[in-house]
Amino acid sequence: MPKIAEIEETPNPNARKFVLREPLTWGIAHSYENAEQAQGDALASALFAIDHVSNVFYIDRWLTVTQDGQADWEKLTREIAVPLRAAPAASEQSAAAVFEARASVADLSLEDRQRLDAIELVLDQEIRPYLQSDGGDLHVLGLAGNQLIVHYQGACGTCPSAISGTLQGIESRLRSLESDIEVIAA
Repeated sequence: MPKIAEIEETPNPNARKFVLREPLTWGIAHSYENAEQAQGDALASALFAIDHVSNVFYIDRWLTVTQDGQADWEKLTREIAVPLRAAPAASEQSAAAVFEARASVADLSLEDRQRLDAIELVLDQEIRPYLQSDGGDLHVLGLAGNQLIVHYQGACGTCPSAISGTLQGIESRLRSLESDIEVIAA
C-alpha cells in the first residue's frame, strides 16, 4: 500500500506527479491514454473511473495523472489518493513480468540493437531524468533506418513543449551519436 510522500505540479498544468514512499513497480512503466488501454491494470482502471482523468502513467516511486482541464485539482487529488493508497506495492510483481516488459523493442539486427543500446544509454542518462522530474517519460517504439520513433508518456504526452522544443532537443543531443538521426513522436 504505497503512501504519498508529496504531490508536485508539472510544466503541464493538466498533470500532477504523485511521489510515493514505496515503489509501485520495479522499473516497468505503465502508460495509458484511456480506460480501454488500462483494462487489466487495477490501479489505472480505478483512476480512469474518476471523472476528468485522461491519462495515467506510473513507474517505480511516482505516478502522473493528467486531467481534461475541467476538474479542480484539490478535489481531484483527494479522489486519486484513494485508489493509489489501495494499490499493491512493487514487491508483488514477478521477475518474469519485469523481464518481459524490458524486452519491448524486438526484431532488430545486431547492428541496430547496438545503435539502439547507445541511444537508450543517452536517453537514460541525459534525457529521461529531466522528463521524469516533470512527471513524464518517453518510450522508444522503434528504430528504422535513421528514424527513432518515441512515444511521450505521462505529463509529457499532452504538453505542447514536449511535442516541439523537447523533441528538437532530444534529436540535437542524439545527433552527437548519429548525425542524420530523426526523432519522431508517435
